Amino acid sequence: ALSTGRSARPWAGSSGRNGDSQLRRRHHPSADATVTHGSGNSMMSRNNYFNKNPDSSISMSKMDVIIPFSPDVPCDNNGQRMWWAFLASSMVTFFGGLFIILLWRTLKYLWTVCCHCNIKKKEAQKVNNPANSQAADGTAKGPDEKDEVVPASEVGWMTSVKDWAGVMISAQTLTGRVLVRTCVMNIYVTFSSFCLFYSPIESCQNFYKDFTLQIDMFFNVFFLLYFGLRFIAANDKLWFWLEVNSVVDFFTVPPVFVSVYLNRSWLGLRFLRALRLIQFSEILQFLNILKTSNSIKLVNLCSIFISTWLTAAGFIHLVENSGDPWENFQNSQSLSYWECVYLLMVTMSTVGYGDVYAKTTLGRLFMVFFILGGLAMFASYVPEIIELIGNRKKYGGSYSAVNGRKHIVVCGHITLESVSNFLKDFLHKDRDDVNVEIVFLHNISPNLELEALFKRHFTQVEFYQGSVLNPHDLARVKIESADACLILANKYCPDPDAEDASNIMRVISIKNYSPKIRIITQMLQYHNKAHLLNIPSWNWKEGDDAICLAELKAGFIAQSCLAQGLSTMLANLFSMRSFIEIEEDTWQKYYLEGVANEMYTEYLSSAFVGTVLCPCDVIYLPLPSILINPGNHVKMQEGTLGFFIASDAKEVKRAFFYCKACHDDITDPKRIKKCGCKRREYTHMSAYKQMKLACCFDCGRSERDCSCMSGSVHSNMDTLQRAYPLSSVSVHDCATTLRAFEDEHPSTLSPKKKQRNGGMRNSPNNSPNMMRHDPLLIPGNEQMENMDMNLKQYDSTGMFHWCPSKEIEKVILTRSEASMTVLSGHVVVCIFGDVTSALVGLRNLVMPLRASNFHYHELKPIVFVGSLEYLRREWETLHNFPKVSILPGTPLSRADLRAVNINLCDMCVILSANQNNIDDASLQDKECILASLNIKSMQFDDSIGLLQANSQGFTPPGMDRSSPDSSPVHGLARQASVTTGANIPIITELVNDSNVQFLDQDDDDDPDTELYLTQPFACGTAFAVSVLDSLMSATYFNDNILTLIRTLVTGGATPELEALLAEENALQGGYSTPQTLANRDRCRVAQLALYDGPFADLGDGGCYGDLFCKALKTYNMLCFGIYRLRDAHLATPSQCTKRCNNIKRKWFTDEPENAYPRNIQIKPMSTHMANQVNQYKSTSSLIPPIREVEDEC
Repeated sequence: ALSTGRSARPWAGSSGRNGDSQLRRRHHPSADATVTHGSGNSMMSRNNYFNKNPDSSISMSKMDVIIPFSPDVPCDNNGQRMWWAFLASSMVTFFGGLFIILLWRTLKYLWTVCCHCNIKKKEAQKVNNPANSQAADGTAKGPDEKDEVVPASEVGWMTSVKDWAGVMISAQTLTGRVLVRTCVMNIYVTFSSFCLFYSPIESCQNFYKDFTLQIDMFFNVFFLLYFGLRFIAANDKLWFWLEVNSVVDFFTVPPVFVSVYLNRSWLGLRFLRALRLIQFSEILQFLNILKTSNSIKLVNLCSIFISTWLTAAGFIHLVENSGDPWENFQNSQSLSYWECVYLLMVTMSTVGYGDVYAKTTLGRLFMVFFILGGLAMFASYVPEIIELIGNRKKYGGSYSAVNGRKHIVVCGHITLESVSNFLKDFLHKDRDDVNVEIVFLHNISPNLELEALFKRHFTQVEFYQGSVLNPHDLARVKIESADACLILANKYCPDPDAEDASNIMRVISIKNYSPKIRIITQMLQYHNKAHLLNIPSWNWKEGDDAICLAELKAGFIAQSCLAQGLSTMLANLFSMRSFIEIEEDTWQKYYLEGVANEMYTEYLSSAFVGTVLCPCDVIYLPLPSILINPGNHVKMQEGTLGFFIASDAKEVKRAFFYCKACHDDITDPKRIKKCGCKRREYTHMSAYKQMKLACCFDCGRSERDCSCMSGSVHSNMDTLQRAYPLSSVSVHDCATTLRAFEDEHPSTLSPKKKQRNGGMRNSPNNSPNMMRHDPLLIPGNEQMENMDMNLKQYDSTGMFHWCPSKEIEKVILTRSEASMTVLSGHVVVCIFGDVTSALVGLRNLVMPLRASNFHYHELKPIVFVGSLEYLRREWETLHNFPKVSILPGTPLSRADLRAVNINLCDMCVILSANQNNIDDASLQDKECILASLNIKSMQFDDSIGLLQANSQGFTPPGMDRSSPDSSPVHGLARQASVTTGANIPIITELVNDSNVQFLDQDDDDDPDTELYLTQPFACGTAFAVSVLDSLMSATYFNDNILTLIRTLVTGGATPELEALLAEENALQGGYSTPQTLANRDRCRVAQLALYDGPFADLGDGGCYGDLFCKALKTYNMLCFGIYRLRDAHLATPSQCTKRCNNIKRKWFTDEPENAYPRNIQIKPMSTHMANQVNQYKSTSSLIPPIREVEDEC
């Protein structure tokens, strides 16, 4: 132990009363003595004494500094500290290099000015007069001399070395990236060693025995090499020499080499390594880690602030532990580095607790200047850093996919209304277990209400802020592994074309990033769907779908013109709604029972194979389901896909689980569950084998009935269903389909992405051989042989009635001409619009009313009442349809309405093209509401009641139009005289659902009631585009739904027709051929009265089940629903109810929708004919299970 007295300072650090204890605590265990560096002979005598007494304690009255050493470490004996040698090495390196650079520049300048001036003059002459210079050169050179031309593109070796060095330090190559990463690691290691294992300010150390000094030497050699590369790559050597990073190297690298020579270590200016943190942002950019401006700015601010803070703390640590040189280092104090860091922080923040402070003059002088700069930096940098951190996107993370769980991405118009409607339908409890996670992507952070909605569904919903136009954001939500991407549109956008353009750009961006992703997008305008066909990776065969709201809205309204209330029934079918039980015996009770039904698809059990579909009692009794009219001669085959109308997906599963052996004697359908019979082995068969079970290549018969079948080809079931769906293949053409399948798949059938389009995707235009040529079912077939093949009555697809284009002036009616025409049984379309209004797409309204499955004389005349300027803009798409007239005027004019005999019309449609131009939601429907109330308040003369509307429905095959006893057409509801506008059938389009309360002044609907529960919507007199929101989720789970809806409401629109309209923007006429005429054989809708005709016996107290069976077996018609008077069920008890009570069991009814009109008209009950799946008879049957409720009549 060494007793130093009052002034002893161990490790050149502490002084005073705690000197002894600190010396004992910090004494190196291997040191044999302590040498004090003073001056004169006293120092030498003390050294000799120490050598003799290495373990003794010596007391000294005064001591300059104590430097520990080992006897193996030769330190100089002059008693002087050598810190100046380390500092001098850095200063000499810096100023010496600066002098050399300036000297080189001076000499180069003098050489250029003094010695090369003549060369410059000659070069200037050559540029000004190249001919003379060439002549002069030619005279000077001999005939044998050759010009040595130096290529201008040749790069000198210095330039090559500079480029190589630049690439190395910019991390553009693998070696460069390794070098940069190593540099960053070395900076942190050296600085961390300084902070955590700081050594004495100055001590004697042997380089060959001190491992830490060797490691420090290795790091500094690397920094020296890195400095050389940076120096070579620098364009301006002078500015490079004055850079901060260069100054850091000057004051940290040379002292290490000096320490090897002197066997001394001086802590010195190693703290300057902290300034390397300023380069941290640049290095991260080299490594492509920092990409956004905010992240780069944040890292820059943090690195500058932290590096300045740590560097200043290192300087205070040096001067406070060393003392002032002019005080002979007597005023030092022992402070750790972290105490200095704490001191600088409280100084910058102007807190200054006073527990730690600077004692040396150098330290205090530095603090004076640091407070000025540190305070300014603290006041500016810290708030900006906090702001950047606070402004970071709360939803800026990345989605982590969960194994075994699919996810979809929803983008586009993300608002509280659109998201709540989507989630309400997508996550409905009636759907079978929805094991799908919903990821919303939007570039605007959600508001508090929307955020609360996400939190309520946090188990299945996640939100990320970003744009689908940014590939980085698409990668964040894992769009490449998503099951589908759904794009929502703003239905209330004032500029529909701009909204469609935005969604199309979203589709392009997503398809460009992931071409195989399935996309379902909403479109506002029908003509904008054509732009989707221009996207190379857009493929409706792979599940891509565009839900055109204008097309479907107009189609729903058009079908209501044919059968009032059909729009409500279809809208409720694809919307997921829960059953609401009402105790009171009101019309809502029975209406809601139908609303609770939805449409599902499921494969049928093999127990139904070979069943004849027409006698529906065979399936009606064992299983509560019905088959939608595929034809009398069709038998069910293996792998048949059925369409079901049920209250939830669990009921639909019974059709798949039904087993003849296990469930034949079961009367309770709820007991039909999965069993373990071997019959289910067919589900593991290849789709090719299942196709062969249905038919043969050569004879077209079932495999059970023929012996000419070839070997089966193993395949995935979805492959064949995707390419040639069973539900779209006729029995007579099954062999053709199989041959086509083998042609396209000559070898092993590889499974591809699952096709969700089922059997609805094939167009009849491309498959004439797959059509059902039944002479009894083709309208006008009796005239086919005598038909002029050169006459164009239909479009080129044969789907719609067509006529040569007409000028709009030829169809314009004046008020007097319209009055003299005596219109009846027509459709009046009241349209509000002007020159600046967005087009609503009237072609989509006219096309279903001009479908070719109607006879020409059955077409209802269409009269448009509205602004002529607006109708001129729409006429380009309407000029090829027959029986279309225009009355210029306004729907608010009663004179115009009387001129078109609105009291004799079959339907009055009220539309507006100005709805989205008004900000106030309650005023968006003001024109339509005013027009509706105006019509309802009109009064008419009863004398015109003698005129009957010529609205004939179709005559099913085999019926005699003239036979009132056998034809249900005899029971068509014919229009009686109308004396008040309240009895005129009207359907009004609304934008805002809450405005439906203004349509009927005498109803009892609450303003907060949902649209589907209101009386006008239930009666089919109001329609809003919001009901189409459910199609997004319905299409995702089963896109057969969308195709079925489009087939029902558009009159036969196909993808081929859309491609044709994209080319011509108008229907093209086609010649009448057997193939095009066969296209007329498709679904038709009619509304038949039940108060007379063949169904009259069931119209008064009959059972719905009896009505369904009679219509199907006798007339091959499907009774799709009933439309009756409100509270008509309270009149008399039905016979079926009595019968149900007598036999003590439930009857199963198929009443998917029960609508009750408010006004008393001659429309007590009606039926609708359903369609076939792909517009033709097929092996796949739509099988809606009948709901388990009491039969209602």
